[in-house]
Amino acid sequence: MSGATENEIGKIIVDSAVNLHKEIGPGLLENVYEVLLAHNLKFEGLRVKRQVPIPIKYDGVKFDEGYRADIIVNDRVLLELKSVESTSRVHKKQVLTYLGLTNIKLGFLLNFGASLMKDGITRLIK
Repeated sequence: MSGATENEIGKIIVDSAVNLHKEIGPGLLENVYEVLLAHNLKFEGLRVKRQVPIPIKYDGVKFDEGYRADIIVNDRVLLELKSVESTSRVHKKQVLTYLGLTNIKLGFLLNFGASLMKDGITRLIK
C-alpha cells in the first residue's frame, strides 16, 4: 500500500476505526484505541508510526520538545485520537497545527468516545 493516495489511505483508516469502535465500544483510554488501531492498519498493509515527534522551529532553532502525533500512516495521513464525550474547536485546531508543522495534507480527528464512530470522525485538510 506504499503507493496509495491519501484518500485511499483515509478510507482504510475510517473503515478500521469504525470496525474497532463497533467491536470494543466507546469509553476506553486513548492509548488503547491507538495501539489497536495501529495494529489494524498494519494488518491492512499500511506503514504506521506511533507517537511521532513534531519539532517546533523558532528563531532559527529546531526544538524537539514540541508535539507528538498519535499516528502517522504511510507518511501521508496524520491521526489524532481522542476518547472524550465530544470534541471541540481546539481539537480541530490541534490537528491543523500538526498538519502545518509536518507538511502533511490530510488529517483525521478520531473521537472514540462518541456513541457512534461516524459521529466521531472529522476529516481535516491543510
